[in-house]
Amino acid sequence: MRILLVEDEDGLRRPLAAMLRHQGYEVREAANLEEAWDAFIEAEPDLVSLDIMLPEGEDGGFRFAEEIREAGYQGPILFVTARDAVDDRVRGLDLGGDDYLVKPFNLEEYAARVRALLRRGSPVKKSRLERGPLVVDFAARRVLWNGREVELTGREFALLELFALNPDRVYTAEELLERLFPGTESGLKIVRVYIHRLRQKLGPEVIVTVPGGYRLGAA
Repeated sequence: MRILLVEDEDGLRRPLAAMLRHQGYEVREAANLEEAWDAFIEAEPDLVSLDIMLPEGEDGGFRFAEEIREAGYQGPILFVTARDAVDDRVRGLDLGGDDYLVKPFNLEEYAARVRALLRRGSPVKKSRLERGPLVVDFAARRVLWNGREVELTGREFALLELFALNPDRVYTAEELLERLFPGTESGLKIVRVYIHRLRQKLGPEVIVTVPGGYRLGAA
């Protein structure tokens, strides 16, 4: 799942992004509206976490929300802001926001709200995949292999989820690196490490190597 995190306070944006990535989400960060638009177009996010007061103005986040709704974005929008007036909350929701969280807040509450919005905001997303010995429950973030539940780390689940949501698509190592391991200094080696981990936990046939890259194993 892809999250666009728009927040101009580095001291808040960075820990939020780190927490979300640890939980297996693909995160694009933006500190202003120009970066937000670039990331929005490139990432096609499943959720937008949006500060209201941005360098372009105290209503910059409201303006961005309104514009992406007009552009056809249908995913959830979570406003995160220090502005706690009822009028601001009403305006945010009327502009297409789905939730409104006032700073300061608990990181676990933020994560819970993200999970809830993604469950509600993705009605067309498959809730479960069954393919041979593999069962992936996307909502519960559970994985079964030959009927046995297997515990995966957040990043391992994110990698498996990407394959499971597109079971016949071939991903190059470069694509996987860009989507799931942005900024890593390990290069393509980290992709091979995580593919190896999934094969160890779930069986060598869960992710197969094919010409051009990797894909989910056949049923």
